[in-house]
Amino acid sequence: MSLGAHLLEFRRRLMLAAAGLLVGMIVAFLVTDPIIAFIVEPVNKIAEERDALVGLTFNSVTEPFDLRMRMAFSIGIFLSAPIWMWQIWAFVMPGLTRKEIKYTLGFMAAAIPLFFAGCYVGTLVVPHVIELMANFTPEGANNLYSAKMYYDFVFKMMMVIGVAFVLPVFLVALNFAGIMSGRAILKGWRVAVLIATTFAALATPAADVVSMLMLAGMLIVLYFAAAGLSVLLDRRKRKQRIAAGLDPDIATA
Repeated sequence: MSLGAHLLEFRRRLMLAAAGLLVGMIVAFLVTDPIIAFIVEPVNKIAEERDALVGLTFNSVTEPFDLRMRMAFSIGIFLSAPIWMWQIWAFVMPGLTRKEIKYTLGFMAAAIPLFFAGCYVGTLVVPHVIELMANFTPEGANNLYSAKMYYDFVFKMMMVIGVAFVLPVFLVALNFAGIMSGRAILKGWRVAVLIATTFAALATPAADVVSMLMLAGMLIVLYFAAAGLSVLLDRRKRKQRIAAGLDPDIATA
């Protein structure tokens, strides 16, 4: 295809992805009420336990509508993910070899479930964070949360934990590309455990040790799973090079 044809194809794929996002946003906007009720549940629990004024605040006339639009956009991205991901894949796929297509599909099949699993873990961790932080409120003070900032906090926490769950897939991708061997990944386990523990400590309140240990444990297990898979792949590459009469040490350098 010529450059002009590529640009036309890119525009077509972009328009289809935008249309899918728009439909996803419309659907998401219609279901914002149950989602708001779900994320506000920790606040309602705090209000029941504390003899103080607790709830969300809206600081402008249009902020309730703005909040729903922000939610519709972020949730619409997830709902329309099959459409815009397929458009990206359909645009890139003709330029890939069969082997590259196979590897890419494998990485996506692993990364997508891990990301949503991380987001689910985030829904379990965030309520504990909110409830625990409310315990530090001075006696006689009220917990009035800005609705916009409250939603941003919940959404970003879920995204951070979701992305953290996908990082092991990138380690395996680096091994596939020959950038990092399985042994090199495994040798860095001390640093990985330290990073996972630090991340879990930052993502969860200091006093909530159980949530911290659970999150850190999941990340460490995923890291060792990626390292183990990379070691097995290196062994397979070594055997293939030996069978081909090549120097097997080059594959593990």
